[in-house]
Amino acid sequence: MKLHTTPTQQYQTITGYETDSVEINAIVYQHSLIVLPEIKPVDWPVKRFAELTEASFEQVLAHQPDVVILGTGAKQQFVHPRLIQALTAKRIGVESMDSQAACRTYNILMAEGRKVALALIMEQA
Repeated sequence: MKLHTTPTQQYQTITGYETDSVEINAIVYQHSLIVLPEIKPVDWPVKRFAELTEASFEQVLAHQPDVVILGTGAKQQFVHPRLIQALTAKRIGVESMDSQAACRTYNILMAEGRKVALALIMEQA
């Protein structure tokens, strides 16, 4: 699915999404990433939802976002509150959704100027 361009092209904008890849500013990635508006995407060593740990979210916390959008793959899955306790303690919201919805939501919040992080799981065998 291609997404429309916006005047936010100087930021890391999701420009397309497929089940096995994500396109950020016309560059295709096929592995899990942390995406923030003002820095290059960061590799995230999560290969599937079941592998999420507290340490997975500590890597996201290091960027100090106001909100985290968790893209959980083809279907929406909810993370155990214990895993996001460090984020919750800092009053950082975490929203879980399927990855297509997560990409769209990230673009909207980023365009609004929010300090948002997209933690996107690209399932790998």
